[in-house]
Amino acid sequence: MSKEALGELQQLIMLALLRLGSDAYGARVRQELIEVAGRDVTISAIYVTLVRLEDDGLVRSFDGATPPTGGRPRRCFSVTHAGRERLRATRDMAARMAAGLTV
Repeated sequence: MSKEALGELQQLIMLALLRLGSDAYGARVRQELIEVAGRDVTISAIYVTLVRLEDDGLVRSFDGATPPTGGRPRRCFSVTHAGRERLRATRDMAARMAAGLTV
């Protein structure tokens, strides 16, 4: 697993997962990014990022509730302990770099 800082989209998606809790699936993540972050990201970009984050062990996927209209269960995601640590380290690094600057 890489120890590099997370990119902006990775951070936003992980923060959306944390905000949404146990009902964090692609369409809800996209809506959260639009409403809270003001970012309109395609659903495919969200899923590609989620798969990469899962491959790195930063998020995990699981079957959520079956939609009320029927069909198969939604694929939900949550941030792992390693993901929280990486998110915190990325935030802390940015804060150290910005310390003392006026922007």
